[in-house]
Amino acid sequence: MAVEIRIPPLGESVNEATIVRWLKDDGARVEADEVVLELETEKAAMEVQAETAGRLGILVPAGSRVQPGAVVGRITEEAAAARKDATPERKERAPAASGVAGGKDAAPREVPRKEVEAPKEAVAAARPAPPSRPAAPSPRPEPRDGDGGRPAAPGSPAAPARPPEQEAEAERVPMSQLRRTIAARLVEAQRTAAILTTFNEIDLGDLLALRARHRERFKAKHGVDLGLMSLFARAVIHAMREVPILNARIDGTDVVKPRRVHLGIAVSTPRGLVVPVVRDAGGLGLAALEKAIGDVARRARESKLTPDDLAGGTFTITNGGVFGSLLSTPILNPPQSGILGMHKIEDRPVARQGQVVIRPMMYVALSYDHRLVDGEQAVTFLVRVKEALEDPARMVLEV
Repeated sequence: MAVEIRIPPLGESVNEATIVRWLKDDGARVEADEVVLELETEKAAMEVQAETAGRLGILVPAGSRVQPGAVVGRITEEAAAARKDATPERKERAPAASGVAGGKDAAPREVPRKEVEAPKEAVAAARPAPPSRPAAPSPRPEPRDGDGGRPAAPGSPAAPARPPEQEAEAERVPMSQLRRTIAARLVEAQRTAAILTTFNEIDLGDLLALRARHRERFKAKHGVDLGLMSLFARAVIHAMREVPILNARIDGTDVVKPRRVHLGIAVSTPRGLVVPVVRDAGGLGLAALEKAIGDVARRARESKLTPDDLAGGTFTITNGGVFGSLLSTPILNPPQSGILGMHKIEDRPVARQGQVVIRPMMYVALSYDHRLVDGEQAVTFLVRVKEALEDPARMVLEV
């Protein structure tokens, strides 16, 4: 019995996917629950698993665009595949057993002479032909004035034609569907929103010291490391309680104000940047927030996100500091109205109480939609994030 491989539901408002690659060859054996197919939609990359063990039959090749529910392959269970493979073998053995084509009572077939001699002719054709005498070279025209160099000697080989420089020095590959969607959304954000960016810097000395003191106990108790991203997420949620407009968005002529913070975390993957969403981040404790961020980041890198994991975000955090970025202006993730950019932590000399001291400093950037968020609100929000991270007790005491 054959089990069909169908394209699963792709999420709300997504009705097409591209087959990125088959992880097994046509006819290869697969195990139950083994990933056999990678898909890519305009929002995410996802995997399709085998429902049963057996032999894979590919019906739709990689690179094809498919819709939910489409049958793209089949898995033939081992017993059926074995019976199918054995049938041609029995048919081929039957004539050999009787020695004649028609069975026991059939007269032997007269073999034409050409068929008997065919192997000799095939052997002769396979032998290399003896070298023939070189043909007389055709006369080549003398170079005209300005061609440069002296005339080529008769019979000399012509110089091979050089490939066009554009093809020799460049490779042309089609953009993936995910990359096309990323490009379209970035252009849409620049075209539809009035994006403005405000900057500040944060002294992370106290936060890093607090993290170092409690990191091991935190990990032992909660089973997860204490990362900077969850602390920044907590600071964003803290600031949003005073400036909730950064969690809102414009919908036509209306302003939509969600009651919860659904936090997007930008994750770099081999296929491009994706922004999975941590649902109701404001209702999670620090340990639960750290686990949720780690979970969506891991699934993003393993191409195991569903389209629903990427929908419904209300605010985004992106960290260019992991790649060494000192300062940047992040672009909004439509239809959101705010995005916080983290950057590299760098020891810098700063003035503290009249003294120059070396502190671990980070530049932060808040890009916002100026159609909805005023400059005062944006600056206040970023200052509240700064205050919460420079004095972590604020996040605990809610002050």
